Amino acid sequence: MSSSPKDSLLFAPLAIAGGKITLKHRVVHAPCTRNRAIPLNEELTPENPNRIWYPDELVAEYYAQRATEGGLLISEGIPPSLEATGAPGVPGLFHPSHLTGWRLTTAAVHRRGGFIYAQLWHAGRTTLPHLTGTPSVSASAAPWDDPSEQKTIHRLPPLSDETVLLVDYPPLELTKEGIKKTISDYCNAARMAMDAGFDGVEVHGGNGYLPEQFLSSNINVRSDEYGGSPEKRCRFVVELMEALAETVGEENVAIRLSPFGLFNQARGTERVETWGHLCRELKRCVPGMSYVSFIEPRYEQIFSVSEKDSFLSSWGLEKTDLSYFREIMGSTPFFSAGGWNDKNSWGVLESGACDALLYGRYFLSNPDLVERLKHGWPLERYDRATFYGPFEDRTFHYTDYKPWQPENVANIEGVKLEGVKQSKLVDVTMEAREVEAVA
Repeated sequence: MSSSPKDSLLFAPLAIAGGKITLKHRVVHAPCTRNRAIPLNEELTPENPNRIWYPDELVAEYYAQRATEGGLLISEGIPPSLEATGAPGVPGLFHPSHLTGWRLTTAAVHRRGGFIYAQLWHAGRTTLPHLTGTPSVSASAAPWDDPSEQKTIHRLPPLSDETVLLVDYPPLELTKEGIKKTISDYCNAARMAMDAGFDGVEVHGGNGYLPEQFLSSNINVRSDEYGGSPEKRCRFVVELMEALAETVGEENVAIRLSPFGLFNQARGTERVETWGHLCRELKRCVPGMSYVSFIEPRYEQIFSVSEKDSFLSSWGLEKTDLSYFREIMGSTPFFSAGGWNDKNSWGVLESGACDALLYGRYFLSNPDLVERLKHGWPLERYDRATFYGPFEDRTFHYTDYKPWQPENVANIEGVKLEGVKQSKLVDVTMEAREVEAVA
């Protein structure tokens, strides 16, 4: 079993998309919202706000910087409709400007020899009418259970912020016609994604967004065929994936899942039963899926590892891992995300736990992450405060991170190098505290 970059399976080929694509390595760029798109309407007034954002050459440059020969990138979450839009500065796939803009990105990635999938993201009840001009929708009209939880709406141009209480904007329950319309929006976006040159599409089925709102028993309180039991709560996601497979081919569709996540108040019960049934149905109905992507049980965006452990313990899942779902999915390529770095990635693929690892935050601050991992070069620390825009300077901590050079490092692992310039290195101690190894 490899414990270092030397001979690691991270740098071995992997076939996905039913064999249509062979990756040359298994270091996958995770979907990361960056909010750096361009407003379609620049003549803003309070009565005429911008609601549509599109990607331009700068977005293309960002992805091209992180593209490698035979490497896979998953895009930021892309709304399939205006109604789905959960944040400002996020480019969609439902307007002609989106088709033109995303073609810049896919062409730039392909010129580097890489592959890129479009992640389709419907925010559901986490969106606001300030962004879309319409009420939010969800599996049920379940309001936010924390009356103090706020969301800041960033607008650009001009740069301005507004903070609102989420409880003041409860969602509408999707009718059955609304469900059909939403699935149709996804399919139209998937068709547009393929037209724009993406190599496939991934449904964001985790992190408390619309698909997971259907899966979560505390949010989905329906009593019809879309709620009331683990099997019924899975119906929307299965129908969505079947429709996407019929639209663009099952080898071109994938899904991301977070069966033990808590983000956006996804606090439902029956986790193993619900996501186990979902995996069995996906394997039965869409057997040729390109891949499945899972977030590790102990990783959480809003809680520390110790806090997350207490939740898992309360569910009787102290020692849980993803092996149950891995077994169900069989030969479907199985990706893992959540806390992977240059210290804990080695030996994971050799153990059989998964087929590829996804990296998010370190891909932001290390555009040459693949080479750094391969050669054991140090990682540059990411800046959490600049993850999400919009910002007036869109390049800052977006396209201005530099590849590693020996002259940028003053002290690596306690080894002093003479006559070189100090750079911002990963604080390994801080990183260990922030996200413990999940290998």
